[in-house]
Amino acid sequence: MVSRVIPVDPFDLVIFGGTGDLARRKILPGLYRRFHDGQMPEGARIIGAARSEMDEAGYRDFVRGAIGEFVQKRNDKDIVDAFLERLTYVAVDAKGTDGWDELAHAMRPDVIKAYYFSVGPSLFGDIAERLMNHGIADDEARIVVEKPFGHDLASARALNETLARHFDETQIYRIDHYLGKETVQNLMAVRFGNMLFEPLWNAQYVDHIQITVAETVGVGGRGDYYDKSGAMRDMVQNHLMQLLCLTAMEPPSKYDPDAVRDEKLKVIRALESVESDDIVRGQYKSQAESYIDDVENPRSITESYVAMKVRIANWRWNGTPFYLRTGKRMKERVSEIVVRFKEPPHSIFEEDTGQSANELTIRLQPNEGMDLTVTIKEPGPGGMRLIDVPLDMTFAEALGEEAADVPDAYERLIMDVIRGNQTLFMRGDEVEAAWAWTDPIIDSWTVREDRPHPYEPGSTGPEEALILMHRDGRRWRELRT
Repeated sequence: MVSRVIPVDPFDLVIFGGTGDLARRKILPGLYRRFHDGQMPEGARIIGAARSEMDEAGYRDFVRGAIGEFVQKRNDKDIVDAFLERLTYVAVDAKGTDGWDELAHAMRPDVIKAYYFSVGPSLFGDIAERLMNHGIADDEARIVVEKPFGHDLASARALNETLARHFDETQIYRIDHYLGKETVQNLMAVRFGNMLFEPLWNAQYVDHIQITVAETVGVGGRGDYYDKSGAMRDMVQNHLMQLLCLTAMEPPSKYDPDAVRDEKLKVIRALESVESDDIVRGQYKSQAESYIDDVENPRSITESYVAMKVRIANWRWNGTPFYLRTGKRMKERVSEIVVRFKEPPHSIFEEDTGQSANELTIRLQPNEGMDLTVTIKEPGPGGMRLIDVPLDMTFAEALGEEAADVPDAYERLIMDVIRGNQTLFMRGDEVEAAWAWTDPIIDSWTVREDRPHPYEPGSTGPEEALILMHRDGRRWRELRT
C-alpha cells in the first residue's frame, strides 16, 4: 500500500495553551509528524501562546523535549531542527491586555489563520473576544475548541452563544479526537462503500450492537476535574455518542460536512429516554486502590463506569437495542463496536452442531482493524460440526507496514481544520442535542441520590452490568485486545 500525503496551503496556527499538557503530548508531536511526512508547506508557521514568560529559544527547547518524549519513530535531529524553525512564541494573558498586540503583529495577512483553544472552557469567550477586538482573526479564520464543551445543556448553550457573537458556525471546529481515528472513518467506508453490509444494517438482521470504551488506567492526575464530571459527562455524552451516531445514522446524500452532521443529529433526536433499570453506574473500589482515594473525596458518588441499554425510535432500529459501556480501571484497554447479527431464521443443522450468529467487530484501539466472525465446518471426519472463525483485517497486517503507522487522530483533525473541512467536527446543535438527552439521566441520579455499584479494579465492571445484558438473553463481548 502506498499512502498519499496531500500538502495543505500555508497557514499560521496559534496554539493557546501552547505550553500545556495537551499541546505537549498530542498537538505539537502531531504537527511534527505532519511536517516529517511532507504535509506542512514551506509557508506554514506555529505560534505558541500562553501566560508563561518564555523566549523563542526556550519554547523551541520545550517542543524538542515533547517530540523526544512522544514521537517514537521518525525522530530525526535534522528534521526536528527544521521543524523548530517554524515555531515562535508569544506570551499572552487570555483575560488581560498583555501580549495581544504582539500576537497581532506576528500574524501574516495572506495565509490561512487557525486558533487552537487548548485551554479550559472558561477562557473560550475571553480569547474569542480579544481575537476579534484586536483584529487578529478575520471572517476566514478558524477556531478549534476542545472538550468539555459545557457541563450540561445550559452551559453548552451559553458557550455556543458566546462563540457565535464573534465567529460564524462555519468557523468553529469542536474537536472530538475519536472522530479522527482511522477505524471510525472506516466505519463509514464499510457501511456506505460496500453493498455487502448496508442492506443488512437494520433491525431486520441485527440483533443488537455493543459499543465499548474501556480503560485500564484510573483517574490519575485528573481527579479534581473527573469527580465533577464522571463517566457520563466525560465519555458517554461525547465519545460514545459520536460512535453511536456513526453506527446508527442513515446514509447521507454525500460525504459533506453538513450532510453527515445532519444525519448524526437525527440519531440523537431519535434516542428514547433511558429507564432507570436500563443503566448501571459503577465506581472502582478495592483495599489496594479506590476511586474515592484517587479523587481525595471519601463522600464521592461520581461514577467511573457506566453501562446502559439505549433504544432508537426510528424505522431502521426499532427493536434493536444498543448497549453502551465505558469505565476506568477495567480489565483491558479496548475501544470497539460489535454488530451482532441475528441467527438464521431456520437451521438445517442439528442443535448440537455449534451454529451461532455472525459478528462484525470494529476495533478502534488497540490494534485498529475489523473482523467478521462467520460459521464454517470444522475440518476433519466425524460428521457436521460447525465452528466460528474470524475473517480478520488488522490494518497493520492487511495493508502493510505503512498502515501500522497511521496518523494520530489529532494529526488528521488539525489538517482538516487547515483544509476547512468540518465533517469530523461537532456542530453546535449536535452538542446541544446530546446534552438535552444526557441531562435528564444525570438529574435523575441526583434526585434519587443514586450511588454507584462498586467493582474490582482490573475487572470487567460491576455485576449489575452483566445482569443488564443477561436479562435480555445476551452477554457482553469479552474484553480482549
